[in-house]
Amino acid sequence: MINQFLNYLRYERNTSPLTVQTYEESLREFESYMSLRDDGLSLSRVDTDLIRDWMEDLMDKGNTASTINKKLSALRSFYRFALKRRLVDADPAHCITGPKKSKPLPQFLRESEMDNLLDTMEWGDSYNDVRARTILLLFYEAGLRRSELTGLNDADIDFNTRQLKVTGKRNKQRIIPFGDELAQTLAHYMAVRNEQVARIEPDALFLSDKGGRMTGSQVYVIVHKYLTAVTSLKKRSPHVLRHTFATAMLNNGAGLESIKNLLGHESVSTTEIYAHTTFEQLKRIYKEAHPRA
Repeated sequence: MINQFLNYLRYERNTSPLTVQTYEESLREFESYMSLRDDGLSLSRVDTDLIRDWMEDLMDKGNTASTINKKLSALRSFYRFALKRRLVDADPAHCITGPKKSKPLPQFLRESEMDNLLDTMEWGDSYNDVRARTILLLFYEAGLRRSELTGLNDADIDFNTRQLKVTGKRNKQRIIPFGDELAQTLAHYMAVRNEQVARIEPDALFLSDKGGRMTGSQVYVIVHKYLTAVTSLKKRSPHVLRHTFATAMLNNGAGLESIKNLLGHESVSTTEIYAHTTFEQLKRIYKEAHPRA
């Protein structure tokens, strides 16, 4: 049956040789697994449970969800063909769902790296230096998205109540509290900005050297430059600082619901990824530190 299917792909569907080869490898692999389970079993007598067992075996051997789904796709195509040609009485693969692809865990900086960036690094008094440190601290202390930071206006900062009004996705607004350090940093930045930059955009908090509202690309360049100095992470974007904020909050006792509200997530399920991140970090620390791990 497998040969019939492969010939169908080659001569009737004009499928590429590489795809035919990939399908054949997957089908032969399944056939081999089937024979190991039961010598007398044929492809026409396979049931859904056997296919699920095969998938579990593939997972146990360390195959990724993407690889398993490709193999399952080959099996589905094979059984659709076999059912149409009446080579089998039923399609055992049609109702099987492949494993979900795991989302990559967020990357974040350690607290010591952020301390090194904000406290140990030498910062000058120029507008560019003051602006860069203010942007980095604001990302770290408030967990903003890049678009939220560039959209900030002076009027969004309430120094009396230590509150920041942020406009997020779909123009949904939220209030984020901030501490004395950020208050002092913002006030100093605004004083330097007002002294050194001719304003074109009268309301914007963060201005380019020419006085217009900063763009997301300009902010990205600044963040990437300074993160490169303190971390070996592959990603060095503003979003990494948002992840760093959330992870630091969780590590220091904040609940997921509180972090959800601060980040502006619609559902706590989105925020739960940070719990997984912290647990993965804990596992690595355990493995490195425990003598018998």
